[in-house]
Amino acid sequence: MFTCGRTKVPRYDSRGVLRYDSRGVPRYDLRGVPRYDSRGVLRHDASCVRWHLLRALTFAMLCLGLAAPASAQIYSWRDANGNLVVSNRPRAGAPLSYAVSKAESVRATRAVAIERSLAYDDLIVEHAHLQSVRTDLIRAVVQVESAFNPYARSPKGALGLMQLMPATIQQFGVRNPFNPVENVRAGVAYLRALLDRYQNNEELALAAYNAGPGAVDKHGQTVPPYKETQSYVLRINQMASRPIPLRGSQIYKTTEVVDGRPVPRYSDHQPTAGAYEVVGAR
Repeated sequence: MFTCGRTKVPRYDSRGVLRYDSRGVPRYDLRGVPRYDSRGVLRHDASCVRWHLLRALTFAMLCLGLAAPASAQIYSWRDANGNLVVSNRPRAGAPLSYAVSKAESVRATRAVAIERSLAYDDLIVEHAHLQSVRTDLIRAVVQVESAFNPYARSPKGALGLMQLMPATIQQFGVRNPFNPVENVRAGVAYLRALLDRYQNNEELALAAYNAGPGAVDKHGQTVPPYKETQSYVLRINQMASRPIPLRGSQIYKTTEVVDGRPVPRYSDHQPTAGAYEVVGAR
């Protein structure tokens, strides 16, 4: 996202409480913020665009160069959406690309390590533990959704770090979707609800996060045949620590009372009756 100018933004801790200094004065950070006109269209002048584009290209090339010899060549091309893609290897087919900080129209074939991602790690870990969702999965979702840009705004109306849609914002009582604390809280809670809906199947939960649960259910609880959704699931699968379990790979735990004592039973077949618990995946 191209931004010009800087503004004072209140600094919150991981619980969403405003932080104060020793004199009792609220703490603020200086951050660049987007400017929009009355129609909600992002405003930027030509010099601002050129400066940020040059900075983003330089940053992307430096990130690519970290894993390449000093003599390696940098390749570039336009993808199907007209974005400029930079890479340390020639184009082959349709390689995956990742967002570059501060430049919506620039992509890189390596995930760009954005230093500001560390600022939200404690927040991600906290809500991952609260909702029993893998931290690596949440990090990957945030990277793919917004590249850790708390002010990200999509053409479809998704907002913030985890790109919350208006219905999700209303469902989880979010007052300011650009507040990282509120955004991550609601985004992780929504992801947890989708995992519960699809028996902890991360593949289906991610597909529903991208395309909506209605699309997943419409296609027989499989990943919908939409190129964007299939690419979304694949990219997060590549970035997360372990492969996403396929349908039918869960391990189910039931409890049977034998001689007055509870005896646990485990199976890879979902019980048709009685209470059970999903305890893992093969």
